[in-house]
Amino acid sequence: MRPSRRAADEMRAVSFERGVLRHAEGSCLVKFGETHVLVAATLEERLPPWLKGQGRGWVTAEYGMLPRATHERTRREVTAGKPSGRTQEIQRLIGRSLRTIVDLEKLGERQITIDCDVIQADGGTRTASVTGAWVALHDCLAWMKARGMIPTIPLRDNVAAVSCGIVEGEPRLDLDYAEDSQAETDINFVMTGAGGFVELQGTAEKNPFSEEEFGAMLGLARKGISRLVDLQKMAVA
Repeated sequence: MRPSRRAADEMRAVSFERGVLRHAEGSCLVKFGETHVLVAATLEERLPPWLKGQGRGWVTAEYGMLPRATHERTRREVTAGKPSGRTQEIQRLIGRSLRTIVDLEKLGERQITIDCDVIQADGGTRTASVTGAWVALHDCLAWMKARGMIPTIPLRDNVAAVSCGIVEGEPRLDLDYAEDSQAETDINFVMTGAGGFVELQGTAEKNPFSEEEFGAMLGLARKGISRLVDLQKMAVA
């Protein structure tokens, strides 16, 4: 039995609360069980210098964890002078994931920045961030469309992310911290609504995982992504 008493193929309770920030063009509080991430989408009429004059926009992301999101206080990275390697990796993942499903030319020469701030962490902060970021991005684009800035919402698909792992020899879906901390294998799957792969981040912590085990985790991931995409669609309907 899992610590959360879920079945091996069962997600945590997932929810999206939209419009939680008054000033942001799009915002969402996403919850994967006890992991809570506040996501804000900000529209800016500017581009990175290397993109100017190319007739297309850009989507980028920043990620951070509040000091008491975890069991013990985590030092704010601003006091260290630069983001950690983990933070940089996650925010690049979020940005890449979103850019794969946005028609950047239809965005025009504008930038949308997605800020993901972890309020409470219980495993899966990056997967919750990617999944909630799509909702905030959708609402930012809908905000632009409502004001005549773009004729249509330039999203080609949904994108979502979920973790899978081997814990006590069993493939499991959507690991919380208790499982993630003892998993023999942990893989983060980022996939589109159509089932395309955006990124896979996998590591064997103790023993190498087999092709059969990978296939089992992939099957769980497809089920989880399908559920998340359905919830995204329901949230913005």
